[in-house]
Amino acid sequence: MLYELATGFRELVFPSICASCATVVTGNPGHFCPACTTALTHDPDTTCPRCSSSMGRFAASEDGCPRCRDERFHFERSFRLGRYEDRLRDVILRMKQRAGDVLAECMGRLWAAHAENRFREARPDVLIPVPLHWWRKWQRGHNQSEALAEAISSRLQLPCRASWLKRIRATPHQAGLGGTERRLSMRSAFRAAKNVDLKGKSILLIDDVLTTGATASEAAKALKEAGAARVVVAVLAQR
Repeated sequence: MLYELATGFRELVFPSICASCATVVTGNPGHFCPACTTALTHDPDTTCPRCSSSMGRFAASEDGCPRCRDERFHFERSFRLGRYEDRLRDVILRMKQRAGDVLAECMGRLWAAHAENRFREARPDVLIPVPLHWWRKWQRGHNQSEALAEAISSRLQLPCRASWLKRIRATPHQAGLGGTERRLSMRSAFRAAKNVDLKGKSILLIDDVLTTGATASEAAKALKEAGAARVVVAVLAQR
């Protein structure tokens, strides 16, 4: 009884607001309002199991979709929360701002709750976020993919090991680059940390956006060279 009264008083004095649109909502801080929850988690498309691109409902996808069929990825498959557009795109862009770490944590909790079964179906032993180069992380103050991964690992009760993968080159921003340019710029950009036990492990690689798959593929390559058995990629959005 006292807890309910205290909770009600707190909500009256300090009402929670939606992490996306700032609408007042009931519940714990960091929750999203119903409209934003629907907008952020609804994905009407059938997606490619390799690159998570939108594709026709009845299109053959055994070897990937037309967009990725001729590509060689070092990860086994990927899945997404939604398309890189509208509300989800806006949230992702805000996550990359200097104060976006809290929003990334909120988004990670929402994603984990909405897609828990998909995460578990990947049968991961450990979650690893795609790392930023140390200089870019220092400039931004956080790595949004790391915040996402930590929220998901908390929900799944699985370890998150951000330190197991390093970005060893300061790669250029990928926006505006074509597929070939992206692949060339990301070549040998990652390395698994020394003295970590990746042998035979199934890795769930977490990132915010997948476009050509070049970043995720190079990250997966580094993990496999260190002994990982398989890598599945989970992204908030496919662009």
